[in-house]
Amino acid sequence: MKKSLQEGAQQPADAALDPCYLAWFERFNACEYYEAHDVLEALWLRTHDGDRDFFKGLIQIAGAFVHLRKQRERPLHAKDSTRLRPAARLFLRAKEHLETYAPRHLQLDVAAVCALCERLTRGIEASRFSANPWNPATPPRITLAA
Repeated sequence: MKKSLQEGAQQPADAALDPCYLAWFERFNACEYYEAHDVLEALWLRTHDGDRDFFKGLIQIAGAFVHLRKQRERPLHAKDSTRLRPAARLFLRAKEHLETYAPRHLQLDVAAVCALCERLTRGIEASRFSANPWNPATPPRITLAA
C-alpha cells in the first residue's frame, strides 16, 4: 500500500516509530492541529540527530493549519483575520525542512507532503492572502505507508 494524502487511510502499526510521531498523524487527521504541533514538539525537543529538521517541518505544517483554522473560524477578528500570511510562510518553511528527506522518510511520502505545502502556499499567495484553502468539510489527511 502506497502512502498518500487520501481521506480515510489507516496508520500502520510499527513499533519502530515513536509514539509521538504516530500521534502527530492521529491529531492532524482529527483536525486537532495545535495538539499535533504539541505532541511532535515533545519528540523534536529530545531529538538531536538527522530527524530533527524532519520533525520541525511537520510541526510547522500543523502550525500553519492552526492559522488557517483560526482564520476560517473568525475571519473578522482583528488578529485571526490576518493569519493567512503566517500560514503561507510556515508552509514554505516546512517544505524547506522536509524536502531534503524526499521522496520518503519514516514511512511518509515526503514528496507528496511538500507538494501539498507548495499547492497551499501558491493558492494563498495567488489570492493575495484573502482566500483560505482550508475547508473543515474536506481537510487534508496525511498518512503513512505500511
